[in-house]
Amino acid sequence: MEIIAVQPIVALIAGVLILVIPRLLNIIVALYLIFIGLTGLFPDIL
Repeated sequence: MEIIAVQPIVALIAGVLILVIPRLLNIIVALYLIFIGLTGLFPDIL
């Protein structure tokens, strides 16, 4: 799967989790930003 196809799926799952458990917002945003940062720094690995 390409990164372009993964981002909407991650965003959808994160949105649902935030609606169900609002405390997860900080963790979800942090993990998402780390993931996007890593894919930007190392595009060939992921």
